[in-house]
Amino acid sequence: MTSPITPHGAEASFLTPSNGADDRSIHSEQDTDSEDDSVLGAARTSSDIREHDRRVLLEEDERDQMLIENRLGRRGSGLALPNPFKKMMGKTYGKVPAESGPSSESLSNNAGSEEKDRRRQRRARRRDKKDGLVEAAAHGEDRGLMYEMEEGALKEGSATGESSNTEDLSDVDKNELHGVNGKPSQRRKYARLCYISVLILLAFVLLSLGAWKLSIGRRKIPVQTMFNNGTALFAPTTILISLDGFRADFLQRGITPKLNSFVAEGISPVYMLPSFPSVTFPNHYTLATGLYPESHGIVGNTFWDPELKREFYYTDPSRSMQPEWWGGEPIWVTAEKQGIRTAIHMWPGSEANILDLEPSFLDSFKSKEPLVNKVDRVLELLDKPGQEDESALIADMRPQLIAAYVPNVDSAGHKYGPNSTEMRDTISSVDNMIDQLFVGLEDRNLTKVVNVVIVSDHGMATTSTDRLIQLDDLIDLNLIEHTDGWPLYGLRPKSADDLMPLYDTLKAAAKVNGNFEVYLRDTNMPERYHFSKNKRIAPLWIVPSTGWAIVTKEEFNVATAKSEGTEYHPKGLHGYDHENPLMRAIFIARGPAFPHSPNSRVEVFQNTEVYNIVCDSLNLTPQPNNGTLRLPLKPVGAHSPETTPEEPLDPLPSVHTSTNKPTSTVDPSVNRPVVSDVPGVDRPVVSEAPAETPTTSNVPGAPQTTGEAAAGDGFWDMLGGDYFAGKIEDFRNWLDGLFGGNGAAEKKEGDE
Repeated sequence: MTSPITPHGAEASFLTPSNGADDRSIHSEQDTDSEDDSVLGAARTSSDIREHDRRVLLEEDERDQMLIENRLGRRGSGLALPNPFKKMMGKTYGKVPAESGPSSESLSNNAGSEEKDRRRQRRARRRDKKDGLVEAAAHGEDRGLMYEMEEGALKEGSATGESSNTEDLSDVDKNELHGVNGKPSQRRKYARLCYISVLILLAFVLLSLGAWKLSIGRRKIPVQTMFNNGTALFAPTTILISLDGFRADFLQRGITPKLNSFVAEGISPVYMLPSFPSVTFPNHYTLATGLYPESHGIVGNTFWDPELKREFYYTDPSRSMQPEWWGGEPIWVTAEKQGIRTAIHMWPGSEANILDLEPSFLDSFKSKEPLVNKVDRVLELLDKPGQEDESALIADMRPQLIAAYVPNVDSAGHKYGPNSTEMRDTISSVDNMIDQLFVGLEDRNLTKVVNVVIVSDHGMATTSTDRLIQLDDLIDLNLIEHTDGWPLYGLRPKSADDLMPLYDTLKAAAKVNGNFEVYLRDTNMPERYHFSKNKRIAPLWIVPSTGWAIVTKEEFNVATAKSEGTEYHPKGLHGYDHENPLMRAIFIARGPAFPHSPNSRVEVFQNTEVYNIVCDSLNLTPQPNNGTLRLPLKPVGAHSPETTPEEPLDPLPSVHTSTNKPTSTVDPSVNRPVVSDVPGVDRPVVSEAPAETPTTSNVPGAPQTTGEAAAGDGFWDMLGGDYFAGKIEDFRNWLDGLFGGNGAAEKKEGDE
């Protein structure tokens, strides 16, 4: 039996539910809520009723929560998995799709929707009851108490006079909700803060690492000491001059007063060793880079590159002045990269645009340029404004490195021979050029301001028709595809199978001839040559003894020349063993970077050291190279007659002689000078020392000549009439030169 629905009004009981609301408890035994309310109201006090209603509401909330959890528990594999990255970015979890059944997201949405509907209905009922309680507030205490109960719990100081230790349920719910939602929010804020801090720290580390890596290999630019000549400030400045073909013992001939005074004022070894092979282009590039020829790639004046499939030929710019030929980093590139302006005058390789960086001032090669023009050019560069002149254009500012190449001595040596009168004149002219340069420096008060370094690349040896090896007589030239070098020969066979047979043939010939050595690049090339670690080096080499040359019949037919009395040209050659005395070069330095006692002597070193020395004089950081010597140089004493090496002599025509007497190595028409007793006058003499003989101890089958035998032969030779006749002739020539006679000149013209 159901009771009729009572309209909402004064007749309605305060416990009667709103119209249409099924708010009946599942624990009720009555058919309707009204009957249930009547029973409860008759048997209980108001406190019991209030407590009962509160429990009913709590039970309904628990059932709703259990229903939601039960549905969410059936999500299968669609469990929410933690996603740390999204958590850091403010999202706590990432969803994983369920394998089967409705998705967790769908179930969660349905459960949430039902929960919202229930809460919406509950709030509506509470509003209705609140309105009823307000209207019936005057009818008794129970309605007010019920309103409090409907709002959640009894408050302290309620009309019942009882105290409650619980807070308002709505406040508790809000606090719990804020606590649950607040903790993830705080964690997200903390995670964001940590994330931003990590990013800032990481960015700082990356920037620091980048700055450190950029600083690797970059020199710490020191505060440069400025030098004042009275009119301008000069940053460290170095003049590097190369005298091509200037042999070390040329300083002992009494015709180089300025260079000798330069030695007395500065620091130098008694000689400097060139690099192998002792020819111009490899050694000038070694001077500029500090690298052995095998390392920088210019392995000769002429050579074949098997990778480029092209030939390098030093006198042809179209076959030599391309950057792909030139390895390493020359000093002008090192300086320009570090902010030091350079001026390069005719230096071999400077026109090749190496590493795509040219000198600030570049003078192309001119074979006929007068020496005085070179002096004027160097002084002109020094007269340019420096960095202290604010009005100066950068393009016209003074360079700090000036490198100049002087080919005159080498040219005269090739054309006339190292012991010729023309060679003496050329050496004297070059010495005069050095004097003019020093006078110009003194006039500008730069003697103690500017560093001056004078070097040479190699020496020079006299040639002879009697010291020629006909290559055609040794091997079949049809087997050879390319030949490299000269006077030594590098051979590239057409077939690799011919390499060892050719080597064996030449090795056997060397035992008979005795005037050349044979080497395989990859097998027995002397380690001191540093001439094997580059494919541009031919696999097979013939290295003649100093003063000898290898020629083909196409170039020079030796048998025909001897029968016709034809002289071999050039009369002077180099390119031999770089440690031979006739190949020795020079190094002399003076200036503020060399604060040593005058006339200081250092140990002999190789020209691979020059690059480092010049770099140090300019406060440059050198590139890795084969040198080890650094400034300041360490003197081992002073130059003196006792430390001066003996003047080397030209080799014999052959180690196989038909007589026990060594052949004189001095051309009767050539005067070999020593310092005269009369100041300013050179007195020619003929050395009484025996001629230098090529070493044959390592050549099987070659005759051995001891020092004692050579000395004895020289004594018997001295007793012969040729010796005294030569002395008389030399003395007559000396008198003619002393008193203005022309006997020597007339004799030379007759010989020619």
